[in-house]
Amino acid sequence: MNESLRILYVSSCWPHDKCHGGQLRALHIARALRQLGNVTLVVAGSHDVDGDVRNKTAAEFGVVREMQARQCPRLGPIIRARSILDRQFTNIHGLAAGEADESWLKQTQKQFDLTWFFKLRTANYFANAFWSRSVLDVDDLPSTLEKSRLQGGGDFRSRLKCRVRIFELRRHEKRIGQRFSVLGVCSQADKAILGNGLPIHVIPNGFARPVNAPSRRPSQPPRIGFMGLYSYEPNLDGVRWFFEQCWPQIKAAVPGVRLRLVGADTDGPLRPDDPSVDGLGWLERPDDEVASWSLMIVPIRMGGGTRVKIPDAFSRKCPLVSTRFGALGYDVENGRELLLADEPRSFADACLWLIKDPVAATAMAERGFGAFLEKWTWEAVAPRVWETAEDCLRFNFGR
Repeated sequence: MNESLRILYVSSCWPHDKCHGGQLRALHIARALRQLGNVTLVVAGSHDVDGDVRNKTAAEFGVVREMQARQCPRLGPIIRARSILDRQFTNIHGLAAGEADESWLKQTQKQFDLTWFFKLRTANYFANAFWSRSVLDVDDLPSTLEKSRLQGGGDFRSRLKCRVRIFELRRHEKRIGQRFSVLGVCSQADKAILGNGLPIHVIPNGFARPVNAPSRRPSQPPRIGFMGLYSYEPNLDGVRWFFEQCWPQIKAAVPGVRLRLVGADTDGPLRPDDPSVDGLGWLERPDDEVASWSLMIVPIRMGGGTRVKIPDAFSRKCPLVSTRFGALGYDVENGRELLLADEPRSFADACLWLIKDPVAATAMAERGFGAFLEKWTWEAVAPRVWETAEDCLRFNFGR
């Protein structure tokens, strides 16, 4: 580690908050940066957290400031026109930091060798459009989420509104390469959207390498599991689709089968009202629970970036069924590391095949685990983070 290298890390979440995909990425990228230099953390726009989360974060990183984001509604044709035409317009999310916080950040940034923004949303809290000596980890592209919503259907008015929003967001995304020194994205697909020729690095999502080799103990009757923040729209949409379109076929074929939901809000009012569904809420250590599953599902049909659920399942040697969209951005093959299906009947058939052929399911999970160890542990991802930061330092040194 270069003790003299000063890195300012601006995050939209507390790295030691309850586990979800964005939080895990924020934590492990910050840890990778710590191997390069001293990391000072700014938390911008996060929800309130308990003292334990704050203390754990402060024990690992220097927390210098917490900022709140205020609602800043985007109403009227003038603002929309500005969003499309003005290359310095940043308020595409309808949230903004206070003037005092923005002024502080602009001045404080000058004291650091590198500023790393986690998420486009975080950077867009600030009206300042251009940041020198900076890396933006885009994480997910807003236009990708809107495009997936458009593909999900809707009436003419909602589809037209969605198309206008996609055009607006794509215009904004094409400009972000001019606002930051270097960009990081989750996948080659996101890199292609932003445009070749820009200094863009692919930093895939990963998951923690298990201390001990995972051991599966599938229960009887079989369990099918899902993990994720349930109030997050893509997760809620995916589970509802699975429950309504696939679950009846599976229940009819496998008496007593259970659907187990793990993650914040899975035990709340949004959980499907069905006696065969168990909402377990957030589990700090879900290892034993996941070990009892016959398979994990990733029925995601909308969103941006890549799903941490994929390497999570691989790291636990849990057989996996995903939509192709859910596995987007990962170098996987149907039938090799997982099963891919998009139609309700084929998705349900894939789940049933894994339940009824546990030997084949175990072999597939072993192949997924091997690929995980090679490509998707955070240790394997860390060199991508270092290359991105070093590219930023070289870029600014040569200016």
